Amino acid sequence: MNKVWVSIWRENRLGTKAMAEKLIKDMGLSKAMANVFAARNITTAKEALSLTEFELMQLLDVGMAEVSSALSRISEIACPPYQTALNLMEQRVHKEDHGGHLPTGLKGLDEALCGGIPFGVLTELVGPPGIGKTQLCMKLSLLASLPTTYGGLNGHVIYIDVESKFSSKRMIEIGVQSFPDIFNMKGVVQEMAGRILVLRPTTLSKFTESLQQIKLSLLQRPVKLIVIDSIAAIMSGDFAQGASRQNLLGWHVSFIKSLAESSRIPIVVTNQVRSQTREEGSQYSFQAQRTDDLSGYDSHLVAALGINWAHSVTIRLVLEAKSGQRFIKLAKSPLSPPFAFPFIITSAGISLLNDYGTELKGMEINRIHQHGHSDIINFDGKGCSDK
Repeated sequence: MNKVWVSIWRENRLGTKAMAEKLIKDMGLSKAMANVFAARNITTAKEALSLTEFELMQLLDVGMAEVSSALSRISEIACPPYQTALNLMEQRVHKEDHGGHLPTGLKGLDEALCGGIPFGVLTELVGPPGIGKTQLCMKLSLLASLPTTYGGLNGHVIYIDVESKFSSKRMIEIGVQSFPDIFNMKGVVQEMAGRILVLRPTTLSKFTESLQQIKLSLLQRPVKLIVIDSIAAIMSGDFAQGASRQNLLGWHVSFIKSLAESSRIPIVVTNQVRSQTREEGSQYSFQAQRTDDLSGYDSHLVAALGINWAHSVTIRLVLEAKSGQRFIKLAKSPLSPPFAFPFIITSAGISLLNDYGTELKGMEINRIHQHGHSDIINFDGKGCSDK
């Protein structure tokens, strides 16, 4: 068990232990009844609630009514109250409202996501090379660093750039085109660029060190977004395969999720695609539907890293291209049905062609297409990344 999970486990245990060890003398019982418990050396809630009513009657030498009244009072004070489904729903809504979202600037997508990229969970961007994943990551990084008056989070960003696709020049171009009022002000470009910390680990061990470094950075500066671009690249390096690889992936996913949950910030992770075998299609029908028509090779593309990783992400956004048109699909969300929005990439970054989207059903939800997107970039991207 890694140190992060040990810490969380201890916190939960400490909370339960604190309730169980509350003193009976402090629970509002009558002085006479409190003295009876003390005389029998029953001093904590745990000790009292570990016995049945009949055992307490015999031990305390009091009547059933007195024992029942005392236990009711002790339980009310020491045990957490029950919650209805309505209570839990209201708490979740309150938590989401106050926990916050990072707006993507894409109106239709933000509405489908109930505000944007949610805090405290993993959001995955998956798609073929060149489709626009890094473009979206840079736009999100920019938005997280912008002042709140411009719709940003006014914070710092930690960007783990595994494949060296991050381009500061391109990010500044997006800023100038999207927010000319602020980016044309003196010193703003330098200030915004200074808020984004880029790490470039080249091995899995370096990536692990970067995660540990992030944990410290969260205590030292107001980090509002973490980007990992891409998780598949670092996990497909030259290290152990099979069970060992899955164990390593599991540890890193647990660590990343704990960072998101404990710091209550959004973590965006990009993932690659790979070809799917027929056996996988029949085994994991939720990821992609099996089909007997093999003429369309792209219908057998699935997200890399497998089924366990797929269950670890809360939001999955699929970026794909069909018949020369790019789409961003909300393929997985606990709060929204699947939607697809057509988009283009311009000098201002990703832009939706409409804010309404199309609701998806069946195998189209998880099928990933990559037909004909190499010639539909709508800006002069010389020297810029377009992953």
